[in-house]
Amino acid sequence: MKLLISGGGTGGHIYPALALIRQFKQDYPEGEVLYVGTEKGLEADIVTREGIAFKTIEITGFKRKLSMENIKTVMRFLKGVTASKKIIKEFQPDIVVGTGGYVCAPVVYAAAKQKIPTVIHEQNSVAGLTNKFLSRYVDKIAIAFEAVAKDFPAEKVTLVGNPRATEVVQAENNPAVLEEYGLDLSKRTALIFGGSRGARALNEAIIAALPELAKKDYQVLCATGEVHFERIEEAAKAVNATNVKIVPFIYNMPAVLKNSDIVVSRAGATSLAEFTALGLPSILIPSPYVTNNHQEKNALALVNAGAAEIILEKELTAAQLIKQLDHCLLDETYQNKMKQAAKQLGLPDAAKQLCDLVVGLTK
Repeated sequence: MKLLISGGGTGGHIYPALALIRQFKQDYPEGEVLYVGTEKGLEADIVTREGIAFKTIEITGFKRKLSMENIKTVMRFLKGVTASKKIIKEFQPDIVVGTGGYVCAPVVYAAAKQKIPTVIHEQNSVAGLTNKFLSRYVDKIAIAFEAVAKDFPAEKVTLVGNPRATEVVQAENNPAVLEEYGLDLSKRTALIFGGSRGARALNEAIIAALPELAKKDYQVLCATGEVHFERIEEAAKAVNATNVKIVPFIYNMPAVLKNSDIVVSRAGATSLAEFTALGLPSILIPSPYVTNNHQEKNALALVNAGAAEIILEKELTAAQLIKQLDHCLLDETYQNKMKQAAKQLGLPDAAKQLCDLVVGLTK
């Protein structure tokens, strides 16, 4: 069996694709996989480092406003379709999957036009432009949030969750992992991070909150990103916040998530899938800089279910952050309710569910 998969631009499209590939290889050891991306996208580095066969096409995304650049994009799309047809002819896939990002538009479109079974996966609670376009051509649409179902033809939609969640749930649990960061295993722990590069607004709120955080009985592990690390570490030392540990990046994130009591973060789809799969309460600070404000909509799906609290970036202050941390960490009854709500939203078997959906179309 041959699987051709395409997705790129951001880790939110790439990592679910990799999780699906790992599940496919586990279930079908003799199966072949080809990943199609762009030469300049993140996928070129991430996917090739995984040892997965990789080919590229040239394509750019549409602008939401009318512009001359969109005319050029249409021409690149048509060229991308031609290039995709050539790749498809050479590889002869049994199924083609798109996980989002503009690169998968010509790939999945070309496959659909050649009557090859096709699936797209939408990670967010609001449909992206590429998946909206492809929805009229593909056979099945896998979603991670129930709320996005309304954006697609109902007869094609299946709720499977985000495959990345499966990998976090299956990761080895090491309760002593917090000791590696100088934390106390007997204390309640808040994990705070703003993505691999950090989030400036969140980091500024942390700096302002340090004097009060230093007085708390709970502890905080804060990943700042490389750019902000030294300044925040110095600020923590200046107020003797020994219960607040500052690091630039967390490499063993699954283990840390499994041993945290609450997480404060942005509201990217992959992160939320991980939190809910683990039944981990969260305080979400959606990025206001993303397309169609989809992070706020992602966050509200958890908030409305009672699994998370939200602070809009424009309303983020040290006082508000501490207030919500206190509420979530010190009120055990409330924290347990959040955990149960998160578990009910979690779909820990997402990778298997998506793989079965994909393979089922070839039978």
